[in-house]
Amino acid sequence: MTLITSPANPRISRLHDLHTTRGRKKSGLFLMEGPHLLEALLDAEIVPLEVYYLPALLERTAKGRSLLARLIHASSLPDERLIEVSERVIKSLGEVQTSQGVVSVLAMDAFQPELIRARRRATLRPALLILDALADPGNMGTILRTALAADVDEVLLTPNCVDSYNPKVVRAAAGAHIALPIAIDLPWDAISERIDSHCAGEQRVFIAEAGSTHLYYEQDLRRPFALIIGNEAHGLSPEAHQLATLSIVIPLANGVESLNAAMAAGIVLYEAVRQIRSS
Repeated sequence: MTLITSPANPRISRLHDLHTTRGRKKSGLFLMEGPHLLEALLDAEIVPLEVYYLPALLERTAKGRSLLARLIHASSLPDERLIEVSERVIKSLGEVQTSQGVVSVLAMDAFQPELIRARRRATLRPALLILDALADPGNMGTILRTALAADVDEVLLTPNCVDSYNPKVVRAAAGAHIALPIAIDLPWDAISERIDSHCAGEQRVFIAEAGSTHLYYEQDLRRPFALIIGNEAHGLSPEAHQLATLSIVIPLANGVESLNAAMAAGIVLYEAVRQIRSS
């Protein structure tokens, strides 16, 4: 196995480009940091292109030692793709202050929605989630994680959304990319077609806005519906308003004007979960 000790190594320098949107788009690659995500990748039979690791950090925990043994002895990762690195190198590759000891390099093509969907259990998933020019990486990642937990059918991203492979998004999503179909850079006509298909002829597209008289929990969320969440600062686009069939409201008290986008998405999605489980 290869050992790299310098952050200036050309191989490591190329990986630093993956911390930028431009570098990711040019290469078609992105990074996933941490043993939990690597274990989830291997469980899903998604083999990274490369894995950079520091044995001393992984050996500190039982789970880390188990993963290390799996990497060396039982994974389908060829030896030339498993690269041991120094502490300086692993820190330079990661985004978190305290490195977790392993960084995986992945091809975006391995996460196409149709591939993710093929691995999912077939079941009714009423919610289709659309993110309209969402700008904050933390919000994006939190929403993706929540969408996976609420068993959303798919998440559609408009072109002006923050890059869904941004390291902060990937970290906050905590594995959602591995199991949740996420379609990126979709124009509104493609989104409209996807809504029509999902809603099977009965178009139900909800937007959450203050001033509506329609409470979110009074809607039937057991039947297929689409929910559009807008930009944190500017709200929903004209295209989103044009597609919407109903504006719903989350009641707020004590003069609070609005909720964080991730919080609002979670409230509505989990009302759908509640309704399905109580039916």
